[in-house]
Amino acid sequence: MDTQNCFHCGLDIVKQEEIIFDAKTFCCNGCKTVYEIFSLNDLVCYYDFEKSPGATPQEIKGKYDFLDNETIVSKLLEFQEDTTAIVTLSIPHIHCSSCIWILENLQRLQNGISTSQVNFPEKKVRITYNSETVSLKEIVYLLSSIGYEPYISLENYETGKSNIDRSLTYKLGVAFFCFGNIMLLSFPEYFEVKEFWLDNYKPFFRWLIFALALPSFFYSGSGYYVSAYKSMKSGMLNIDIPIALGIVIMFIRSTVDIVFDYGSGFFDSLTGLVFFMLLGKMFQIKTYSFLSFERDFKSYFPIAITRINSDASEESIPVYDIEKGNRLLIRNQELIPVDGILISEKASVDYSFVTGEAIPITKKSGDKIFAGGKLIGKVIEMEVLHSVSQSYLTQLWSNDVFQKKVEQKHKSITDTISRYFTPILLLIAFVSFGYWIFIDTNTAFNVFTAILIVACPCALALTAPFTMGNVLRIMGKQKFYLKNALVIEQLAKVDTLVFDKTGTITTNKKSSITYQGDSFSELDLVRIKNVLRASNHPLSRMLYDFLPEGKKIQTTDFKEITGQGIQALIDGKEIKIGSAFFVEKSEANTILQTAVHIKIEGIYYGKYVFNNQYREGLELLFNSLKHDYQIKVLSGDNEGERASLEKLLPAGTELIFDQKPEQKLEFIKKLQEEGKNVMMVGDGLNDAGALAQSDVGISISENVNVFSPACDAILEANEFQKLYYFLKLSKKAITTIKMSFVLSLLYNVVGLSFAITGNLKPLVAAIIMPLSTITIVSFVTVMSNYYARRKKIED
Repeated sequence: MDTQNCFHCGLDIVKQEEIIFDAKTFCCNGCKTVYEIFSLNDLVCYYDFEKSPGATPQEIKGKYDFLDNETIVSKLLEFQEDTTAIVTLSIPHIHCSSCIWILENLQRLQNGISTSQVNFPEKKVRITYNSETVSLKEIVYLLSSIGYEPYISLENYETGKSNIDRSLTYKLGVAFFCFGNIMLLSFPEYFEVKEFWLDNYKPFFRWLIFALALPSFFYSGSGYYVSAYKSMKSGMLNIDIPIALGIVIMFIRSTVDIVFDYGSGFFDSLTGLVFFMLLGKMFQIKTYSFLSFERDFKSYFPIAITRINSDASEESIPVYDIEKGNRLLIRNQELIPVDGILISEKASVDYSFVTGEAIPITKKSGDKIFAGGKLIGKVIEMEVLHSVSQSYLTQLWSNDVFQKKVEQKHKSITDTISRYFTPILLLIAFVSFGYWIFIDTNTAFNVFTAILIVACPCALALTAPFTMGNVLRIMGKQKFYLKNALVIEQLAKVDTLVFDKTGTITTNKKSSITYQGDSFSELDLVRIKNVLRASNHPLSRMLYDFLPEGKKIQTTDFKEITGQGIQALIDGKEIKIGSAFFVEKSEANTILQTAVHIKIEGIYYGKYVFNNQYREGLELLFNSLKHDYQIKVLSGDNEGERASLEKLLPAGTELIFDQKPEQKLEFIKKLQEEGKNVMMVGDGLNDAGALAQSDVGISISENVNVFSPACDAILEANEFQKLYYFLKLSKKAITTIKMSFVLSLLYNVVGLSFAITGNLKPLVAAIIMPLSTITIVSFVTVMSNYYARRKKIED
């Protein structure tokens, strides 16, 4: 019967049942409808990425009526504020580049959807949409109509548990059972024992071996066949093709041997091959999940929050110590770490961290506020609804909106090798088979299979991710928290270091403060402290801690101008605190020094002068850095500390003062235009623009819940002196990757030379393959740990 394939899903269709539309053939109206939808929305290039990538849409009328219930929908949503909602849906059908492309272009199919991001490994899509324009039910029906029906389990959402896929474990168990029993039954064949009963029952045992090989071949090895089929269908060659081909050839050859009584075949080798390859895959997955767990666990980057105790005292605690029912104090520009209820009268919250939309939302007392928002304006108090999800904060930090476009050099090396590896490997295998077939048939099949197995580039592909993952873990343990593994590559390329002064090379915790000017009334002092309470600037925090405790007074019309100062109304009085320029104090009458000036009701009172303490080990750190890097220091302050800085820092260090935030950004940009790879180290508040512009932006955390989404790393302040160590370790990580590339390629060359000459049996090759993976993983782990310890001792 004449058949052809559906243009959309690729299924075979009988000539009489085909549906012709737009000169293309479809198996059903569902596939035709999907094609129509894509055509009308100018999305037909969906079919350019992969051939027949779609799935046939299923009839789901009434299936998702429960999404009309707002209570259920609120449980499914991870964020809902004003008209913006965010939901993450599991899409089992995601399998190729076309799926990713169409799911990240949903906004072109449906008004109201603003962005959609695909997590390919987890087969999930995160959708941000306008809840007034489109409902979650409509989105689910849209996904279903184009063949991407989501999997929604209310039980999973309520318990927070997801189904664990144990299929690999089951396959490994079956493969081990088959392999073990076949090996036992094959012993008489190995030793060629001549015995009456063994000779009589030899055919029976051979067919029993054949029967035991079937579950291993059809079930345990099925993943390789499916992967190879999808790869060939899409016109791409992945590494599973030679593996699947080797297994199938070995099975056919062994079956022929048994059927025609040529021998016992290679079923022991075949089942051993499947078992050891699955064992290697299990090892790989377990190691990845360990690194992932370490990453999640170590992602408790040092953000602290102020908790108000029952006696009204304020205490700084790590965010992961927050418990339900706690009362928190959130200052201007601080991140809200947990969902909670607003206690204060009103608040303005910027959710750009979550949604990408920078328009602040006004909340009133009693309203729910969500984790990930950033407070704009005066200090607020909130009550915690549930404890913090640190992985959620990490997810926000790693949001694609804030990612820098960096060159993925080592990833591209792996991709390039994998792309050319498979066709070259197949060519070598077939040429070797053609040579040996005229000499010895058994050797020919052994050589063909051994080549396909031994030259697997799995170890090659694991080199970069395992090295980066381990270094990420090592740095995390030492309180240097990187956004992702690519930051390590960027750190290794850096040649110019730019440091902010206040709060970066100076410490907030050690500073002697003196007051110069007219005296305040006791009440004015209380008012000043309450205005400072809302600010997160390093000088504000130091001055707030310095001033005596007093009663809490409500501030109104609070405003903080980055790089200048703060002003607010309190008890009907206007108070301005900040630079001399901000309080309109003539610079001519001001001695150059780090100072915060005070103005109340238009009257200038005086200034608090800070004799800054520089971070411990600063001089030693800069003396280490000067040999390998250009060093520059930027400051928003005046030149009052130039002389002391010049004594402290290496000769030739460029010092630039009176820099506004936008000037810092322009300075970084100018360096980059000169061809420099720039790392900016700042406090994450006034330096957000410069951190975003730099090749690597590092935010110093002094137990303050402020960090910029633009920063690539967060360094705990008391580890500041280790900065040179971290930079050297990143360079050693790249060296380790290059060394393991050479080791992996060397293994493949040696393995191939033995396989081509017929000196390597398929079973031995199958054992060597996972061992090579274990070797590479062990090598990069040992080397990165060695370099980490060595550098620590040297420093």
